[in-house]
Amino acid sequence: MPGVCGRPRLEEEFYEKGISGFKSPTADRRALQQIKKDAKQREFDILLVFMFDRLGRRDSETPFFVDDLSMLGIEIWSAREGQQRFGSHADKLINYIRYWQASGESLKISERTKTQMQ
Repeated sequence: MPGVCGRPRLEEEFYEKGISGFKSPTADRRALQQIKKDAKQREFDILLVFMFDRLGRRDSETPFFVDDLSMLGIEIWSAREGQQRFGSHADKLINYIRYWQASGESLKISERTKTQMQ
């Protein structure tokens, strides 16, 4: 919602200490459920994240979660990567690839950790 002089203002900050965006389904993540609820109630216009993979690393869920927010009129921005676009079919493919890649990164990190521990 606009702040003073029409400039955006920070409405609320969410964080999930100790929650894995790869291991935890969207339905089990209270912060994401609250974000979706607030989006449906038009509590905010822009969701700003540090990086897009902070929303999730589940290629079977995260692209659809962000698409749902977009369908509710929410702009999604990353401090590091800019605006997530949804205007074309190619944009949707790129978004899916983004979370597919994040999922793969989680698998690689897990494998490296297991190997190092052995």
